[in-house]
Amino acid sequence: MVSKISVKNITITFALTIATWLFAFPMADFPVNFSYSAAVVLITLVGWSTGLIPPYLTALMFFALTIILKLLEPSVLFAGFGSTAVWLIISGFVIGTAISISGLGKTLASFIAPHFTDSYFRLIFGLVFSAALLGFIMPSSIGRAVVLIPIGIALADQVGFAQGSHGRLGVVTSLIIACNMPSFAILPANIPNMILSGSSETLFGIHFGYTEYLWLHFPVLGLLKSFAIIGTTLLVFPAKIDLSADQDVAEAHIDPQQKTLQIRVAVILGITLLFWVTDSVHGVNPAWVGLVTSIILLLPKWGVVPAKSFSSSVDFSTIVFVASALGLGVLVNESGIGAALGDVFATLLPGESSGTFAHYMALSLIATATSLVTTVQGVPTVLTPMAAELAQATGFSLPAVLMTQVVGFSTVIFPYQVAPLILAMQMSNEPISQLLKLSLPLALFTIVFLMPINYLWWLVLGWIC
Repeated sequence: MVSKISVKNITITFALTIATWLFAFPMADFPVNFSYSAAVVLITLVGWSTGLIPPYLTALMFFALTIILKLLEPSVLFAGFGSTAVWLIISGFVIGTAISISGLGKTLASFIAPHFTDSYFRLIFGLVFSAALLGFIMPSSIGRAVVLIPIGIALADQVGFAQGSHGRLGVVTSLIIACNMPSFAILPANIPNMILSGSSETLFGIHFGYTEYLWLHFPVLGLLKSFAIIGTTLLVFPAKIDLSADQDVAEAHIDPQQKTLQIRVAVILGITLLFWVTDSVHGVNPAWVGLVTSIILLLPKWGVVPAKSFSSSVDFSTIVFVASALGLGVLVNESGIGAALGDVFATLLPGESSGTFAHYMALSLIATATSLVTTVQGVPTVLTPMAAELAQATGFSLPAVLMTQVVGFSTVIFPYQVAPLILAMQMSNEPISQLLKLSLPLALFTIVFLMPINYLWWLVLGWIC
């Protein structure tokens, strides 16, 4: 613990020293605003990656420094608040609240879960795919964890898995990872996806549709990754269910009014999902579909979410963070930092002919390595502004370079990279270190097997050539 804290303190001190130096002695070969912007970006990323202060406070500091130093115009700096990413998050909070209030999530999970207790494999398989599929209707990994972790723990108790046992750890860790990682392949399901989508639209005018994004990523990063989670869990946390043990569970009673609410929410979510999947047909952005869904769910009398619950359900700190992440991406791009970093990363890329498998792997691993410093949410913020330079260096199209970020930031090595993993593990009352036993081999499997398979899938789709 002492060494961990000292390394963190040394990192913070070193970064702040460099930032102060850049403020006091701007680099001679670049404009003054380049050095100031680099200092602000460094302070912001260190604040987010070390957790020295809450992410929203770091975000507010970024806004304040940028506007006081006149690095960006206010209309440009605060444009993130009007991005589709922010509105997808807002609608996700409202939808998640509606599912929670109505009890729909627990009802679905409780209905499905008892069919999974015949064997340990069936239990892990059922919970992992329930979590992965829930990503289609609940665009919040924390929300999915809140719904499913209590069900998973209850099932672990039911089959006799004591706290700290391999069986219980297998249930908890696989469920927590399944609530997060496969949903990187579903556009509105995780915040980094939306930051990438929003920054791509803001910086390059590139819009990724729901179906296009899903078809590109879900077969490998969603479906095969789910199978990988199951296989890794069975190897790391082997266990066996004692079928002779008493596994009787009392059926939960649902009153008629609650059942009516659940049916209403299910119908609304079904229609919403239909519009999300067919966005390439009707042309309405998923964010605006989510906004309309939120309005319906908030309507007096007919809606599901009471007015008092709206303010408590929408986490404003998350919105501030995402808006600042988008603003940071603009600053990196406008200041020339993106172009400079792009030149540095270009030197790390293979020198062979353009558009090769080696270039694809290099881009994906650059995104994975970046997430170790910036956390997963910071990857689109740092890499998106330099995408044009990386595209020129690799010979890939700009959209293809942007999408390699998903391959990279969905490969999570350490739990600290993804805040929802930490929060969900705390809910389970199991040590966070146990999650590392699953995330490390899963990351290795992804790099060695899933990344190459994903490359072949992109070749089949004609996404790269």
